[in-house]
Amino acid sequence: MAVPSCPVCEVHTESVFRVEGMHCHDEVSLLERRLRHLTGFEDLSANVVTERLIVRHDAAQLSASAIADAVADTGMRAWLEADRPGAAARPRRAPYYCLGLSAAFLLAGAWLELSGGLPQLVAAACAVAIASGGTVTARKALGAVRARSLDINSLMLIAVLGAVLIGEWLEGATVVFLFALAQVLESRSMERARGAIRSLMDLAPVRALVRADAGERETGVEHVQIGEVIIVRPGERFPLDGRVVAGESEVNQAPLTGESLPVSKSGGDQVLAGTINGRGALDVEVTRAHQDTTIARIIDLVERAQSQRAPMQLLVDRFARRYTPAIIALAVALAVLPPLVAGAPAGTWFYRALVLLVMACPCALVISTPVSIVSALAGAARRGVLIKGGLHLERTAIVRCVAFDKTGTLTRGRLDVVDVVALDGRSPSTVLALAASLEMRAAHPIAHAIVRGARGRGLKVAPGEMVQSIPGMGAEGQVDGVQAVVGNHRLFHERGLCSPEIDMRLEELAARGRTAVLVASAGRTIGILGMTDLVRETGPSAIEELRRQGIERLVLLTGDNATTARVITRDLHLDEFRAELLPEDKLQAVAELRSRYGAVAMVGDGINDTPALAASDVGVAMGAAGSDAALETADIALMSDELRKLPFLVRLSRATRRTIVSNIIFSVAMKAGFLVLGVAGLATLWMAVVADMGASLLVVANGLRLRYLE
Repeated sequence: MAVPSCPVCEVHTESVFRVEGMHCHDEVSLLERRLRHLTGFEDLSANVVTERLIVRHDAAQLSASAIADAVADTGMRAWLEADRPGAAARPRRAPYYCLGLSAAFLLAGAWLELSGGLPQLVAAACAVAIASGGTVTARKALGAVRARSLDINSLMLIAVLGAVLIGEWLEGATVVFLFALAQVLESRSMERARGAIRSLMDLAPVRALVRADAGERETGVEHVQIGEVIIVRPGERFPLDGRVVAGESEVNQAPLTGESLPVSKSGGDQVLAGTINGRGALDVEVTRAHQDTTIARIIDLVERAQSQRAPMQLLVDRFARRYTPAIIALAVALAVLPPLVAGAPAGTWFYRALVLLVMACPCALVISTPVSIVSALAGAARRGVLIKGGLHLERTAIVRCVAFDKTGTLTRGRLDVVDVVALDGRSPSTVLALAASLEMRAAHPIAHAIVRGARGRGLKVAPGEMVQSIPGMGAEGQVDGVQAVVGNHRLFHERGLCSPEIDMRLEELAARGRTAVLVASAGRTIGILGMTDLVRETGPSAIEELRRQGIERLVLLTGDNATTARVITRDLHLDEFRAELLPEDKLQAVAELRSRYGAVAMVGDGINDTPALAASDVGVAMGAAGSDAALETADIALMSDELRKLPFLVRLSRATRRTIVSNIIFSVAMKAGFLVLGVAGLATLWMAVVADMGASLLVVANGLRLRYLE
């Protein structure tokens, strides 16, 4: 009698396993059939490319070890991902030994038959070849039978036994050897796809050098606490995320962000695990535990993304579920009906049915989509583009309109002095230096831009004296004993420091999208500073490349004023702009663009533009490295501020779609061709094996090319 479960006592959990031997959709179905009968089992999701199985269950009724034992019943092996991969996780060498033994006895059987040896000796050699090469196949086939299922291993075993029954010992042994060889080759090919993800894991070192009171000590990154200081020597990778507290160096962030040039780092700057230190040693205060670093979150998001099936993948899976039973029914009909209805030779049609059974597994078709998507996701992550699933990758391929936020996306996100208009006979350097003296100790962005501009031009600037801030308008004080003022048009108008000439200059600057700051000394206006948020250097080339790729509409959506928006639109050759937009206005703009052009991608900073990112078909966050909010909100995160990653993203998405479609067409054509040959009696068992597994190897190899797309 079953005892009713107590809802209070239920402990719902997810256990993540690595499964050795899970290469095909049929094996996932086999696992589902075996596990769903276990008390406490709720649901599972599997990724055949990464051999990752996630099981949701009631921990009070079903333990992880019981799940692993159930997986073992199917002929596969499972261990918890959180466990260290000990002996249980090491790849077995037995398949290679069995394959070698099978090859040796198959050759012996073939030699005996060709040299006229005794049929009994041929049969004995082939029997050993079948027994040694079919070990893994038989184990998995028995697991499928126990789960009341027929997978490719079951069908292959039936085909081999059928060949033996009709006296085709050599052909049966050939089929076993070729199938075992194909499984080994497929396993090696899939291992390359898994290596794409493991290469991300290898970016960050597993040990760190910690500075302690008693000296320096080396320890595993999992033992380093937040707030501790680690030492990163020249040329080493950063083991953890942190903040520089001592030293100066240049850091190569390309492994994480794809940036081509090193970035200067000094006191207070953030550094990320997996990036590479330059020539200077750095002391770094740890700000994130090893499981929470940016690279750890990227790996987690990429692996989660792989478990989310893309629409095309779901379509293929639905087709495969109907295809395999239909082929099995056709094989049975082929074996039974011609002898019964037309009196045809039973052995001939039984053999043809066996060939059809070997062709029944749609492995090449089913694996064609996930291996392509995994390769694309991993390759993109290595180039600083984090895509959160095949769904977003597919959608990007159909985008025809891209909408951009301005500040921090198309522009650098900071003001810079770009124009210095000198008046009253003064030099531009004098005007800029005087303004920097007054703004030296101010904290607002305009002051920082002025001081940065003066230093960038090599000007020596000393702080002004008796400087006072004028809230909302500017500042005044003394520079070299002379009273000076720096501020906006309103302040200078109130002080009577404007003139028709100055007003004309201000209008010219405004027409070019500049923010104007006026400078006065001894009661006379001596100059005007024109400031703007500069467009990113790679912006024009990125926009042009997007246009060449067929993006129909490129739109600026900004909360800034219309004049500035018009200048940005003109400089970057965008198609249109919408200015002075509130967050809800951007939502409406995205909806309108979708109605006019179809799928819309929104590119923003991932925080301020969250509503628009969510409303678009594809939300892309710029400069997401180290930003939790950006990584969580967007469908796709560009880890750096490099706009040229956008054309790469579009190129990758379209290449992935082409690869998937070509793989599907090839797989279906191969199956259809051999279906006709099998029914016509023109295909043999070994030809069917070569066709089935050869197709799988080819689609895997084709999908792996996406990892290296530039």
